[in-house]
Parts: sequence; structure tokens; C-alpha cells
Amino acid sequence: MTAAARVRLASLGLHPDRVRKLLAEWGNARAVVRAVERGQVDVTEAVRDRLDVDAEAAAGAAGASVVLGENLPEGLSGLPDAPDLLYVRGVLPGLPGVAIVGSRRATSYGLRLARMFGRAVAEAGWPVVSGLARGIDGAAHLGCLDGGGVGVAVLGCGVDVAYPSEHRELGRRLLDGGGAVVSEYAPGARPEPWRFPPRNRIISGLSSVVVVVEANVKGGALITAARGLEQGRLVLAVPGDVDRDTSRGCNLLIRDGAHPVLGVEDLLTSLTFVLGPPPRESGSIGGGSDPLLQLVRSGAKTVEELAVALECSATEAIQRVSKLEASGAVQVEGGVVSVG
Repeated sequence: MTAAARVRLASLGLHPDRVRKLLAEWGNARAVVRAVERGQVDVTEAVRDRLDVDAEAAAGAAGASVVLGENLPEGLSGLPDAPDLLYVRGVLPGLPGVAIVGSRRATSYGLRLARMFGRAVAEAGWPVVSGLARGIDGAAHLGCLDGGGVGVAVLGCGVDVAYPSEHRELGRRLLDGGGAVVSEYAPGARPEPWRFPPRNRIISGLSSVVVVVEANVKGGALITAARGLEQGRLVLAVPGDVDRDTSRGCNLLIRDGAHPVLGVEDLLTSLTFVLGPPPRESGSIGGGSDPLLQLVRSGAKTVEELAVALECSATEAIQRVSKLEASGAVQVEGGVVSVG
């Protein structure tokens, strides 16, 4: 199954569940697209209109690389409902992440905790994964940036669509910090409500631990927790007042077996139990875990060569090189990057 056919299928904007069913029925992406073209698959006119889109050019115009399912991190690629591909701006981290999620309508207490947790996880050296939504997600991403860490935002729309609009700058800062903004939906895909529940399996799939800070009984955070449990992830939840709506989801998770987390030290203890010593403590951050540094260690490279190998733009490669150069990990001379 060619990559071009898979990108073209993804660009049609079908529900991920339907994509999996069609692939199982027709055998491969090229056959599915041909069936759509011939009218053998019932789709809307909007889907048919996207048949004429140059899907690969659209991804490039959005500054996104395409990572096929078999090349995704193992924790995600091995899932039975793994995405066939992801559009990625930036670079996916080499370490398993810690998902920090919760209600969009968070309390000041929840926002403060989420930011503290995001910072603590980042300072320890683990990637922070969340959904770039209002409330807990945004606070966790801000905490990650406070701690100088690597963050991954998983969107329910195209990677070139700022949603919510006030988080456009937050997404850019995550990219500048060496993180990634990812989606299984093609560039230009609007944030339709049906797109968000499927993306939650990607948040948990990119993580080894899911931390729910505040959550209503109904909402994306509990979906992420449920998917995390299905995937064998450790789920942690912050207990709260029994009569507070944004605590009910967390309290129910704890009642049903999730581990309560009572503060930063408690969180780090649980993470260390599951993930081992914090990467920064063990010296692996900025070392073996950085794909760019691994490439340079295998031999001096130009920025253009690094951009091709990492499937990112030259601008993003330059930003990552600059960050490693500032830390002394690499040196740049005559346009060639080598170990510092």
C-alpha cells in the first residue's frame, strides 16, 4: 500500500472507524479511494470534492510531515485501532509521554494543579501530552513550557487549524520548544465535534500514564482515561469535592480503581514507579532520546540532511539545532552540524 494512496485516503475526511472498516473490506487505501471514485462507497458530496485535492501538497503547505502508522511510536502503532498515519508538525519525542488532561471548564484550583503537574513532568524530562484545549489541557501545556520540556498537542482538527484560536501562540511555542502538534485529520479539517473522541486514543496511545486533573462525568478527559485503561496505561486522578461537577469524574475514576494523586511529589513517585528514573536525572534528556542528536552522533550532517531524515522543514531543523547548540551538545561550522 503506497504512502501516496494512504495520504489521499486520509485527506477525504472520513471518520477513523470508517477508514478502518473500509481498509478491512477493500484491502488497501488505493482500492478504497478507487471505490469512492466509482461510487461503490457511499460518501457525501463534501468527501467527493476532496478527491481532487493534492493531498501530499496540502500537507507540505501546512508545514506537516506524514508519519505512517508503522513508523509511529510503539505504544501507539501497536494498538488495534492505531491511526493509519499522523500529520506531524515538529518532531515526535523518542520517550513515552505523560498525558495530562481534564475539563475545559476548569476551576482555578484545577488550572493551578495542571500547570504545576505539567512543569514537574517537564522538569523531570518526560514529554507532556495533551489536547491543546481550553482549561486543563492548556494549563498543562503552559506548565510544560515553564519547565523547559517537550510537549505534544494532539488535535481534533487539522494541524494548520488554530482551535481554540487563542491557543495559536501556545501551539507555536510547543513547536519552538522542540515538541509537536499532531493530528490524524488532514490539513484544513475543521474542529467538528465528532472528531474529538477518536483523538483521545492518540493522547493515551502516545503516553504511558494518563493524569486526569479535573473532569465532569461526561467529557473527553474520561474518554481518554477509559482508552488509557483499555491500552494498559496507568491512570491517575486528582480527588476533589464530592459536590463539585468538575471533580465528579475524577472521584468516580478513583472509586473504580484509578490511583489518586495528591500532589507533585506523589505524581513523580507514581511516574518513577512506572517509567523508571526521571530522564533528566538519568542523563538521557538531550542525549540518547533526541533523534536529531542521534543522527549527528552517527556522523556530521548538514541542516538539509537533518531536515530530510527527520521529515521536518529546514526551519524546524534549524530551531532544533540551535537549541542543542546552545546547550553545548552540538556545534555548527560551515553549515555542518557535528557533536559538540
